[in-house]
Amino acid sequence: MSEAKPWPEEIKVDKAARTLTVVFSDGKTFVLPAELLRVESPSAEVQGHSPSEKKVVAGRMHVGIIGVEPVGNYAVKLVFDDLHDSGIYTWEYLHALGEQQDAVWANYLAELEAAGLSRDPVLSKAPPPKSGGCGSGKAAGSCGCS
Repeated sequence: MSEAKPWPEEIKVDKAARTLTVVFSDGKTFVLPAELLRVESPSAEVQGHSPSEKKVVAGRMHVGIIGVEPVGNYAVKLVFDDLHDSGIYTWEYLHALGEQQDAVWANYLAELEAAGLSRDPVLSKAPPPKSGGCGSGKAAGSCGCS
């Protein structure tokens, strides 16, 4: 018999702390920083269409969450104050991100360093987010996706 997948029992945004807290049915509670959620967004804009296309998102140290919208009964769409809103965060993805938070964060910091980028938007050499393309709501399909 397979175990039931953890189900979120509570989701709460702390705008001042810039965190998303998710309490799951398996008794685990994860406090996820908005920055981590933003830079690990499951959107095609960040993840690309294959692992080799994943982008390193820099300069998001101060990003906050301004909205949480349900997507069916399997996920939420997070809206960030840098206006990124194309990632669909499934319950499974949020749970995995919570469980692997330390490793994911360490990997992110190493990727930033290797690319010569910074979490600080003032110090980052990263270009500003693109206004069109995948997930932007503009020029649908301009990145080649449908």
